[in-house]
Amino acid sequence: MKLKAFAALATAALVLPLTACGSGTTTGSGSTVTITVGYQSKTINTVTAGTLLRSLGSFERELKALGDGTTYKVNWQDYATGAPITAQMTAGKIDIGSMGDFPLLINAARGKQLGRPTRLVSVTGYNLRGGLNTIVTAPDSKLAALDDLRGKKVSTSIGSAADGTLVRALQRAGIDPDKGIQKLNQQPAVGASALSAGSTDALSQFVAWPGLLAFQGKAKALYDGAALDLPTFHGVTAREDFATKRPAVLEAFLRAQSEATTYLHDHPLAAAQEVAKATDLPAEVVYLYNGAHGIAAFDPALKPRLISALKKDVSVLKSAKLVGDVDVDAFVDDQYVKRALGPTAYADQLAASPPPAASEVWPKGASSTRTFASPSALLHYVSSHRDTVRAAYVPDATTGTPWFADRAVWVADGNDLRPFVTAATAQAYLAGHLGAHTISYASALERAS
Repeated sequence: MKLKAFAALATAALVLPLTACGSGTTTGSGSTVTITVGYQSKTINTVTAGTLLRSLGSFERELKALGDGTTYKVNWQDYATGAPITAQMTAGKIDIGSMGDFPLLINAARGKQLGRPTRLVSVTGYNLRGGLNTIVTAPDSKLAALDDLRGKKVSTSIGSAADGTLVRALQRAGIDPDKGIQKLNQQPAVGASALSAGSTDALSQFVAWPGLLAFQGKAKALYDGAALDLPTFHGVTAREDFATKRPAVLEAFLRAQSEATTYLHDHPLAAAQEVAKATDLPAEVVYLYNGAHGIAAFDPALKPRLISALKKDVSVLKSAKLVGDVDVDAFVDDQYVKRALGPTAYADQLAASPPPAASEVWPKGASSTRTFASPSALLHYVSSHRDTVRAAYVPDATTGTPWFADRAVWVADGNDLRPFVTAATAQAYLAGHLGAHTISYASALERAS
């Protein structure tokens, strides 16, 4: 969203009646307080602070357990992107919100500008290489690499993490992100429709849109955001005045987020199905991102590597005139999550590493998945169980980004079968491996059998 449009939205929100969130009414038997949470149901790397958290009822249980004589009600508000959540937060209408890294910076900038500062209090889903964002094209598109985007129409949501990936990827390819392409500022669903209709040549978006379109056979990956090797993440932001007035409530939310994270780790298939039910997304797509070896890792810790990446993001938004200077250190506030989890547990999460990439099959009707030592071993299994495989996932041989096995680009290198998310990364591998060549998925299955 461009700055003028964003400002207009925020201004419009400010003139709404300020029936403040985090406040309540007093009755003869006590008080009732409504806590308003803004989330993005289809941005599935925020599920531990949104969709999954809501479906599990974790926050409501934590609020009840406070035992402070207050009756708490939770007002869940679902949005497609982070911008309207920020507008409502700076209008005093939302207490707690979750969004991606670039929107978080806009959240910080707008909060300070409008005198309603916000604070980044935890992390939801992240990928240390940047694999949460992907550029896709139509399945029959002849575009094969970033350089092919010169002069083409590319849909994205300006100011989003996916826009940041697009800008950085184009810059690395020597393409001016402002003049080298025709950028269309569109909501994710609109961009997806535009790609299907042929009115845009490519789409750069965040989860779960690229995986969803690939799963549906409506797109193929052109650029894997993990090629940037720069962390990207989603996080939880809270209004400073709300956090100061009701720290116990914010800490209850963060404990609930931790509970949802533990549930996701312990029951990855069930969690994927819970989110799928709530969002109407295919469970196979949810699992691609949030599974046991999915693209995203989850824990609430504000890891220094993620905060360092956030500081590097500021320059991208400044160049687009979406923010001025942002004091990231002042925006990040880990005191609440430390108290919510306890110092030992928080230190453990700070030191934790994401689970290693793995080849994984989800058998039909199964309550657990099967992992394999290599993509070739997975293909061997799939070739003899074709009618009983619900989904198969393989990590890109270069970036480690998981992708659907039947949507990957396969390379035969001697006896090895190597999967890639995009044709470009496959071609880069071929350039350094004499005799290696691309093959179809059907051929890969035949060789593995």
